[in-house]
Amino acid sequence: MQKPTSGKIMVRRYRRKRRRVHGRSFNRLVPNILTMLGLCAGLSAIKFSMTGHFTHAAAALLIAACMDGLDGRIARLLKGTSRFGAEFDSLSDFVCFGVVPPFILMLWALPATERLSFIPFILFTVCMALRLARFNSALDDDTAPEYAANFFSGVPAPAGAGLALFPVFLGLEAHRNHLEGVARFAHSPWLAATCLIVTAFLLVSTLPIWSFKNFKVPSRYILPMLVGTGAYAAILIAEPWGALAAAGILYLIMIPLSRRSYWRLRREAEDSWETVEDDPPSANSTKA
Repeated sequence: MQKPTSGKIMVRRYRRKRRRVHGRSFNRLVPNILTMLGLCAGLSAIKFSMTGHFTHAAAALLIAACMDGLDGRIARLLKGTSRFGAEFDSLSDFVCFGVVPPFILMLWALPATERLSFIPFILFTVCMALRLARFNSALDDDTAPEYAANFFSGVPAPAGAGLALFPVFLGLEAHRNHLEGVARFAHSPWLAATCLIVTAFLLVSTLPIWSFKNFKVPSRYILPMLVGTGAYAAILIAEPWGALAAAGILYLIMIPLSRRSYWRLRREAEDSWETVEDDPPSANSTKA
């Protein structure tokens, strides 16, 4: 005897299994995206300088420097550090801070028709490559003392690019305020060549430079530092190119101060090591 069937037709639904995507989360790709944006900004600076828009070129290179300062910190914050990201960041730094600044200065002040004008270009780019290679090789060095973690060995790449572009910053400020004498000085080939050569030697030097990663500010200096930062921000908004040129001069003044701080920390560490070595063994450590 057959069971009575209802008017409804029973349809068995099969749930489609969702395919699991294998890969890295988007959060961990954010640092690489920032590095890519910085590289694109550096390449855009070349395009702007070729069309004579040096204001846009300098602004694009500043954006690249900001991206370079953010990608590493965000990678450590999101725990997205990787060997690929480190190599990509280093290659981006070489293009943005090793190739773009001398290219801009070639179009700014160094005449391409002179035979010796290309020498500062090559010297700066080669020294930037050596500086980045030394930095990458030091990442796996665990023998460095603890106090050395707060210092760079030589001028870092973004700061070197800023020092090299001092004539551009000075010239843009002079053009903005109609200072003809300063503008002629800023367009001098000798000034551009000097900035490239001096910065090149600072890049490959072993001078200890504050990295400000674990820099501790004494309590009595916190309020003046905040006031000074606010004042500089106001000047940066009112006279951006003059503030950037002044920042380059202040950075050069900071180098001997950071060197003195490094040697003071080194002497303190060596004195503490000598004190530990000179301590006699305790009575409990001797055998009866």
